[in-house]
Amino acid sequence: MPVPDASLQVREKLLSDPGDLESFISELEQAKSPLPRQINADPEGVEKGLAQLVLTLIEFLRQLLERQALRRVEGGSLTDDEIERLGQTFLKLQERMDELKEVFGLEDQDLNLNLGPLGDLM
Repeated sequence: MPVPDASLQVREKLLSDPGDLESFISELEQAKSPLPRQINADPEGVEKGLAQLVLTLIEFLRQLLERQALRRVEGGSLTDDEIERLGQTFLKLQERMDELKEVFGLEDQDLNLNLGPLGDLM
């Protein structure tokens, strides 16, 4: 016994004119899988993607640490020497991040991460 066509089954269930049902079904079948049918295995693209992921994580952690440092500064729990060292450390980290972004051809917006209800990272 032949298997009925999917579009025919859908048409039989509709009570009104289906319109351009074939087009709708075609789009629906393409949308079933969010993953691409082929994986881009370009070594340069993989390297840049990995660098983007790592730099995004570093930027996220840097911002968390910077906020914590500001809380400690405002709370008065750090000495002047500790504050100076923190400032120098964050400056050096920013310089290195800028160098790495340039090497991999990334911009600040490439490292932006949507944190859901918290908003964007940058």
